[in-house]
Amino acid sequence: MLLRERARPDAIRDRPSAWWLAVATVCFGAFMGQLDASIVTLTYGGLRRQFDASPAAVEWVSLAYLVVLIALLVPAGRLSDAHGRKLLYLYGFAVFTAASAVCGLAPSLLVLVVFRGVQAVGAALMQANSVALVTTSAPRERMRAALGVQAAAQALGLALGPTVGGVLVSTLGWRWVFGVNVPIGVLALVAGHYLLPRTRERRATGGFDWPGLALLAAATGCGLLGVSAASGLPVPAWAVAGLFAAAVAAGWGFVARQARTRAPLLDLALVRGRTVALGLVGALSGYLVLFGPLVLVPVVLTASGSSELAAGLVLTALPAGFAVAATGADRVLPRGLSDRGRCVLGAAVLTAATAAMLAAPLTRGVLAVLLAVVGLGLGTFTPANNTMVMSAIPRGAAGTGGGLVNMARGLGTALGVALVTLALHLGERFGSAAPGSTAPARWALAVLVAAAAAALAAAWSGERPAARTDGSSRVS
Repeated sequence: MLLRERARPDAIRDRPSAWWLAVATVCFGAFMGQLDASIVTLTYGGLRRQFDASPAAVEWVSLAYLVVLIALLVPAGRLSDAHGRKLLYLYGFAVFTAASAVCGLAPSLLVLVVFRGVQAVGAALMQANSVALVTTSAPRERMRAALGVQAAAQALGLALGPTVGGVLVSTLGWRWVFGVNVPIGVLALVAGHYLLPRTRERRATGGFDWPGLALLAAATGCGLLGVSAASGLPVPAWAVAGLFAAAVAAGWGFVARQARTRAPLLDLALVRGRTVALGLVGALSGYLVLFGPLVLVPVVLTASGSSELAAGLVLTALPAGFAVAATGADRVLPRGLSDRGRCVLGAAVLTAATAAMLAAPLTRGVLAVLLAVVGLGLGTFTPANNTMVMSAIPRGAAGTGGGLVNMARGLGTALGVALVTLALHLGERFGSAAPGSTAPARWALAVLVAAAAAALAAAWSGERPAARTDGSSRVS
């Protein structure tokens, strides 16, 4: 019973709205993942005080989570394609929920960091399957709408994170930032058991590529550590260079191994197609722009005298715009506009808005308006981008495809935080040193403009995905 997917009750499976119930269940994971991503940074002050730790040590609460998550997303997707997406999704929720409870009770910073890594194992199992469960549950003609709802759930979690985190930390303490995941996780486990469909199309793994997993983890871990170390951590320059060299070497080794091993973690044929490759570049770039402002805006506004609460309220405009566009774009845009056209439109709006931020005065009102426009662009771009990628991947490999999409999102999330922090550090070091200068912020905004332009270039260069040849799968 513990190793087999259970069918939905007939009364649920036979309902015309059964696919919407499955999508709504997946939204629990989408909401929790983004809530966790945006809420944890608010615990840093309490953690430093309670454990008498340095800022560099406390950063590992986020870094350990991201390194494990990014390394495991593609392997988790591959295992899900072989053993069942519903099964591994529910196990992911169980691990995530249990680890969240331990994090909330952690007696030391080391225990907290270790179980943040365990929490990321559960998150990888959830996120690798979330897109796949949506795309295999929804009718083909409703796929974009379903992905838009999932994106809106992510945006809602991102939007509530700063507010909920601020309230919890200021009233109940940092431990409840992790404890809030427990009741949501229990509810999602029950809902998933009854509402998610079984996997009908599976792919045999033929073994598991442990050396490939080690190389992937080394490439992502060393790369993120290198960017983080270059952002002002007390690490020698030779060590930073060594981390980047190790990341490149491990990345090259991973690709070489996937090309020759009999049971690769990643079928390179999936990413050789133009649609998938450019779509993943777009997904990474879009999430870089989505998460970069989480670092930048509080720095800009608190430096000018605003409170952290005011900065949080301004930041809410970004995910609010994202949610509005992700759920409402189909009602406004022409029905005949293709997914590629939507990607180009959303990325163009995104690029124009970030460029305006680079040129405009960085006041609360201006930032709120432009962040809302950035959100509208992302909310138009992201569902169409994900639809193009998943439509170009056979349904039997939907878990692997979902893992690729979420790995691109995770890398974008990590780079949004790391590169903006690096740009702020370089701006302070080489830019204007005058009090109140916005030069460091302009350096960081230039990073966001470049990422938005990369998303636009990827969308413009894309093409319509080829029609499926494997047919639609039935779910039960």
